[in-house]
Amino acid sequence: MDRTENREHGTGGRPMRVCIVGASGKLGRYMVQHTLDRGYEVVAVCRAQSVGKLAAFADRITIVPGATNDREVIRRAVAGCDGVLTVLVPWGVQAYSSGTAQAVLDFAPPDARLVFSCGWHITRDGKDVYSRGFRWMLAFFTWLARVVRFAEVDDQVEACKRIFASGRRWTVVRGSDLEEGESQGLPVWSRHVGDPVLASNRTRRIDFALFMVEALQNDVLVQEAPAIVGCHPPPEA
Repeated sequence: MDRTENREHGTGGRPMRVCIVGASGKLGRYMVQHTLDRGYEVVAVCRAQSVGKLAAFADRITIVPGATNDREVIRRAVAGCDGVLTVLVPWGVQAYSSGTAQAVLDFAPPDARLVFSCGWHITRDGKDVYSRGFRWMLAFFTWLARVVRFAEVDDQVEACKRIFASGRRWTVVRGSDLEEGESQGLPVWSRHVGDPVLASNRTRRIDFALFMVEALQNDVLVQEAPAIVGCHPPPEA
């Protein structure tokens, strides 16, 4: 992956200040660790009932408890931040993803780097090529989630439409199937699902988080929606 000059510092030479929206989840906690490893100042947003999941970092980060689609919570959390890392989750039936994305777009400082996570099902230009099995699985999950009212997959699509239409310095990182395990290094990426480089369809969660954090410093990824996979494909069965 092409890299631009490293920008480890924020305005006035201070450490880069990064807000992580959805910090208490597995992906979010990995992002917290990666940002702290770089010496960044970290502001973490998570639901009040999940604050305990950040206990290992509590003395090194600022925690703003609240729903990530609460506009006042986001307004306070992103103030003065050089970058915002946002986990777009489709849970619930209250426009959670689109509400979160819109709040970040509305309140993050004008020059902030905004990096969002989502799944492969998001397409920016309609040129992604999905297998029949993937399309069937997505349709079934979308239907089931709507019936039992625990997720709104279509709302994540709406969230990304708003991001794509904005003039902000955004990146939407589209993840394949995630798994736990030790880091394999920075994932590889393509503009479109269906590219042979993405054939393994597997990414370590720790490396997905690494890609999100690295995107803060990579202007090549501004207004791109990279689909990513691990840099080391799994061995043949």
